[in-house]
Amino acid sequence: MTTSALFTPHTIRSTSFRNRIWVSPLCQYSVDERDGVPTDWHLVHLGSFARGGAGLVMTEATAVTPVGRISPEDTGIWDDDQQAAWARIVDFIHSQGAAAGVQLAHAGRKASTWKEWGPESGTQPEADGGWTMVAPSAIPFTGYGTPHSLTVEEIAETVADFARAARRSIDAGFDVLEIHAAHGYLVHQFLSPLSNERTDAYGGSLENRARVLVEIIRAVRDEVGDDVPLFVRFSATDYAEGGWDREQTATVAAWSRDAGADLFDISTGGLVRDVTIPLSPGYQVPFADFVKRESDVEVNAVGLITEAAQAEEIVASGQADAVMMGREIMRDPHFPLRAAHELGVEIDYFPIQYHRARWRRG
Repeated sequence: MTTSALFTPHTIRSTSFRNRIWVSPLCQYSVDERDGVPTDWHLVHLGSFARGGAGLVMTEATAVTPVGRISPEDTGIWDDDQQAAWARIVDFIHSQGAAAGVQLAHAGRKASTWKEWGPESGTQPEADGGWTMVAPSAIPFTGYGTPHSLTVEEIAETVADFARAARRSIDAGFDVLEIHAAHGYLVHQFLSPLSNERTDAYGGSLENRARVLVEIIRAVRDEVGDDVPLFVRFSATDYAEGGWDREQTATVAAWSRDAGADLFDISTGGLVRDVTIPLSPGYQVPFADFVKRESDVEVNAVGLITEAAQAEEIVASGQADAVMMGREIMRDPHFPLRAAHELGVEIDYFPIQYHRARWRRG
């Protein structure tokens, strides 16, 4: 048996993860009735990753309020029907030995869009089921409609929406909560000076631009108590001059840790179009490593991580405490089982129903 950093269990607060291969939030645009209620698709989609050996299975971006959905076909966690549907999915994830996480999200100016394979792109008009978008400032995302600039009172209500969604998530059985502050969605819009031109307490200085995130973290922590792991997903750079960057990310990660967050899920981009992103295997890992070292926080890495040896090296070298996988684990929901075989690691959670297909050495 080989010792593996990737397959070493990890504990954050009261939750233990059986390994460091975690499933990224993956938008599915598959709600049937535009009511935010996850369906059998979500059960099988997320359940397959748990059956496949992942340590943590994270939901797609799950809206804390109807206007926070990316599209009308996205999931939510603002009412009883959604909570009950999620509880069924969480129960199955747990039955397969994985931890269950929910990404609490608000799309801000990137809300009310057509789904990925819809008839059009950009903002979906109200006549077709869309709604008025909100943002820190009335600055549209390129190709989208102009959002409504949130009032201070509306910001306070949005913070409360995150806290209420966090309570529903815990009541549904989720082990981990993640606040989505990346990819150009609402919290990222507050963080970046390219999308935040406010002149009040929520704009201008870095402290002011980070205020809404810190308020959300504190409100969520107050709501769910000390036992629940709380993650924050950051885009560590806008890839644009004058925008959000890795140094600001590291500073705000430290503030977020002090406010009650535990681990930072480091991605990049999404705030503005027409930027050059240097895509290559593991291209975002250096950003995770930078935030980890500069802020003395736990991080996970994500982005074109596709091979077992690559993932092992990221964790073993200390660049990240875990890896999140998206496209590769969609291609092969049993990637963790295959990775254990490739790395020579014996695990005790290969599904017994599949033992006849288990890889044999020699």
